Amino acid sequence: MHTYGAEKYLRHAVASLASIRRHDTVRPVALYCSQSQMECLEETGLDVLFDVLEVLPESNHSIVGFKHHLDRFKPFERSLFVDVDMIWCRDPDPLWQQLSPFPLTATGLERADVFFGGPKGAGFLLHWLLDRRRRTMKHFGLTWLPRIQAGIIYAQDTEHTADFCRVSRSFLDRRAETHFVSRFSEGRSEESCEWSMAMAASALDISVIPWYQGRNSPQLDYVEGFVKHDPEFRNVRVLYHNDPFVRNLRGIPSNALRKSLLALVGRLPGKGDYMWVTPYVLHFGWMHHKQPFYDHADRVWERALASRPQPAESRSQIMRA
Repeated sequence: MHTYGAEKYLRHAVASLASIRRHDTVRPVALYCSQSQMECLEETGLDVLFDVLEVLPESNHSIVGFKHHLDRFKPFERSLFVDVDMIWCRDPDPLWQQLSPFPLTATGLERADVFFGGPKGAGFLLHWLLDRRRRTMKHFGLTWLPRIQAGIIYAQDTEHTADFCRVSRSFLDRRAETHFVSRFSEGRSEESCEWSMAMAASALDISVIPWYQGRNSPQLDYVEGFVKHDPEFRNVRVLYHNDPFVRNLRGIPSNALRKSLLALVGRLPGKGDYMWVTPYVLHFGWMHHKQPFYDHADRVWERALASRPQPAESRSQIMRA
């Protein structure tokens, strides 16, 4: 994991770790964080929760600063890089087995759609009409463009990881030659790492792990009304629409519009199939659906502070509190 910035992001890391420890008490967990967050962990005694705890250099305090340099922050022979706005819902052993054959991989889709890395709103229509996606691929000699979801990245081979990061950085430096849009131009404070990683995956022939696998899905997004859970997220079930088009409607911000379209499209033949599944990870990636995770992280943080162990106690005692 990695965090920087406000203390709340450190709380997110502790909450995510607590959910991991419900299912996996053995595998070591590393956290790369800012100097101030490191001091906070040490002052509160919560530094004992992490097996590896290192300061993240200020030059790496950004999405691309960390994820385009994963080879510098690979603490274990087999490392799983995960975002901190995640709650782990299942025993991860089968996921590790699924990932084990790959020297490097990430969750995603084999084919990125026109929205991936492009302009938001009506601006995407011009990109689609001019087929700028194809022009980018042709310009760089790529035959396919996957959709990388960088919330889960698995790295086993150090050389592959270094190559992947190097090529990702080179594509980002050449953004002006692509159809991809800088997130800075949209008023965001962070540049996206995903489209450059997707181009690197294509250039280096790196496979992606399918994002959607029904009951075996590595991660699914938290969307209000699509998830059943108890207050502590110990029992989680996510509404999973079997048709990809119907599933993509979950991204519509308006709850009323989303419900209406799902009800309408669901009446079409073959479009109404769904099931309730428990993914390995529940990801709070949508900004307008993050509040339940914020509240949960605050509760976990307060409990962790209240149950800080004596020096002789183990980290697992905090996590069981």
